Amino acid sequence: MTGRTVHLRDAVYGGIDGAVTTLAIIAGVAGAGLSQGVVVALGIANVLADGFSMAAGNFVALRAERDNVRRLRTMEQRHVRDYPEGERLELRLILRAKGLTGEMLEETVAAICRSDRLWVDLMLLEEHGISPLDSRPLAAALVTFVAFVACGSVPLLPFLFGVARPLITSIVLTGIVFVVIGGLRGRFSLTSSWRTALETLVIGATAGAVAWGASAVFRDLNV
Repeated sequence: MTGRTVHLRDAVYGGIDGAVTTLAIIAGVAGAGLSQGVVVALGIANVLADGFSMAAGNFVALRAERDNVRRLRTMEQRHVRDYPEGERLELRLILRAKGLTGEMLEETVAAICRSDRLWVDLMLLEEHGISPLDSRPLAAALVTFVAFVACGSVPLLPFLFGVARPLITSIVLTGIVFVVIGGLRGRFSLTSSWRTALETLVIGATAGAVAWGASAVFRDLNV
């Protein structure tokens, strides 16, 4: 997985969550009949606080993941250095399970074992099931925060600029954001962009509808 693909994941993750949570809060507050100023205040608070929270959570999670990869890499390096025959046997079994036999198997084992880094990388992937690539927690956190703030700000724009029927406009604009994010997901997957766009739109619309319905119930109960 390349750095660009990883950061695409962070951007999609942050963008969807930012748009969904902000729309849900706006729908909930508007559904409760509160003032436009309250909508803007809570929306901005959500964008900044939740955006930072998501970025921090992503940073900590990736740091923990990177520390674990480094721990396992150190362990495998020690095994390759101190128990080369045992590690070579493990490598041979792994490659045999993939269909290599005879001379091709032995040549492949010999080629891999000539590079300690390649050897360790392959053992990390095959024995532990983890990517040997080093993650970039700070960059991922920044991408997540920027995407969250950018997409999460869209539902607020009609309220900030005082357009007529701001909630309807907010829903339409946020729907466009969902479609764009979903389409972007589709471009980097085997799934149709139309399908991922529709899926993302449905998720966002459901979140907004739930928030609106819950707030309407409390409003009717005068809570």
